[in-house]
Amino acid sequence: MDVRFRDVDPFNCWIWLNFYEVPTDAEKNYIDGVFDSWYVLGRLGGFNAENLQVHEEGSDLSWMSYDNSEDSRVMPALMHNLGHMEYQAEWARCWVDLGTSDSLAFDVLINSLIQIQGDIVKIRSLIIGGVNDDWAVESHPDSIFSPDRY
Repeated sequence: MDVRFRDVDPFNCWIWLNFYEVPTDAEKNYIDGVFDSWYVLGRLGGFNAENLQVHEEGSDLSWMSYDNSEDSRVMPALMHNLGHMEYQAEWARCWVDLGTSDSLAFDVLINSLIQIQGDIVKIRSLIIGGVNDDWAVESHPDSIFSPDRY
């Protein structure tokens, strides 16, 4: 799976998937599940790079001392909104407002899609941001920073 980034606006970002062939309903269900799960974790503040205590500890986690007060010292990293996955032939797209989530969210999504691509759905490319010349985008109705709102 080829991963590419285009112009990324974290508050108004389109994510594009290009498949080798038109995905089946079962494959679409897997993709929808990945994005739904990703959004739930983001909505709950899971993509907060300011609080990666376990990751920063290293490989030996036995008897690690976790600072439970750390969450009160860091800014919340909450994903604001996710649109429905849309499919058109070999393409899929989804709109997201990452809110204050850190870019760690993209790494988690990429890692998940790499795994699902190897086991279940053959994905040619993942494109984060920008537009697709073959599939026009309008301002998303859930975008709070849409130019149409001013």
